[in-house]
Amino acid sequence: MTVPESPPAVVRKHPCPECGANLEWNAKAQSLKCPYCGAQVEWSEETREELGREVVEQDLDEALRDSPRGWGAGQGYEVQCQNCHAISVFLDRTVAQRCDFCGSPAIVAHEARNDAITPQSILPFKVSDGQIRDRIRQWYGSRWFAPNKFKTAALTDTLHGVYLPYWTFDAHAAAQWQAEAGYYYTTTVRDGNGRSRQVRQVRWEFASGSLRHFFDDELVPGTVGVPLKLLRQIEPFPTTTDLKPYSPEFVRGWTVERYQIDLAKAAGINEQDMDAQLRTLCARQVPGDTQRNLQVQRQYSGRTFKHILAPVWLVGYTYGRRNYQIIANGYTGQVAGERPYSWVKIAFAVLAALMLIALLAPLFLGN
Repeated sequence: MTVPESPPAVVRKHPCPECGANLEWNAKAQSLKCPYCGAQVEWSEETREELGREVVEQDLDEALRDSPRGWGAGQGYEVQCQNCHAISVFLDRTVAQRCDFCGSPAIVAHEARNDAITPQSILPFKVSDGQIRDRIRQWYGSRWFAPNKFKTAALTDTLHGVYLPYWTFDAHAAAQWQAEAGYYYTTTVRDGNGRSRQVRQVRWEFASGSLRHFFDDELVPGTVGVPLKLLRQIEPFPTTTDLKPYSPEFVRGWTVERYQIDLAKAAGINEQDMDAQLRTLCARQVPGDTQRNLQVQRQYSGRTFKHILAPVWLVGYTYGRRNYQIIANGYTGQVAGERPYSWVKIAFAVLAALMLIALLAPLFLGN
């Protein structure tokens, strides 16, 4: 069964009921809010119906042939960082003077691609900037081996929110496996002096089986602006329960990164991830105490996807000659980051440990 495509997003204007300006999503208020007069419009089912579409899955095979295109109405303006190569999309041509990801001022206009796939859904920011600043300060305080100047180098006043591109994938998987299952047993052997000892042996037996599994909203980042190892530390995002249909009201006033890992490449990454997970699931079914020569044959069906935007708070800073990032999940508040190390502190810690060993060693040797 083919999942119907949702129509391309159109850049609508959702006017403020008080002054007529465009409303923007406010994380702290959890509502649409006017940036000029402060009027708020609560999010509701009526608002969702006014803004448009449901969150739906797209058929992957069909989309690879004929993808839904464009940000709508040609109103998206793109710039690319010449340092980290991230591409940011802005509405209403409000553009930052520095790259939101690495802080470089080397940003230039980028020609928008007409074949870019429209974001179909979005997780609006839920954790406010004030809450994130407090969590990042706590994160700073827990970095014992960071240099003393670290806290001033990575100031939270450079904090800003960005929407990162993600792909989500669903699939039904059917797998057959076969392996050699090993069962431990012991035998008694005697050495040349007649002393006996127990030796563990393995009895190998052929085993096979099958399983079915449903992969639901497996995440593949489409960003190049944030390292994958950091993103994995702040995931997951609750995409199976809390997504909303994409609407420009959510991103107006925020930075949006356009994906550079396209659908075809993301689908390949997702297939590799599913293969690895299936192999682990099959390995768990192999009986016995150990196993070897596991072989898995699998088939995927009903593969669907969504292109979504996920909220991330970001701090970029420079320490010495290196650029570092601290990021936080804009929905759950989970923090992860890169930081420099103070080799002086590490050396003192090692020295203190050696001195402690030297003090305690005579006590243990005496006993």
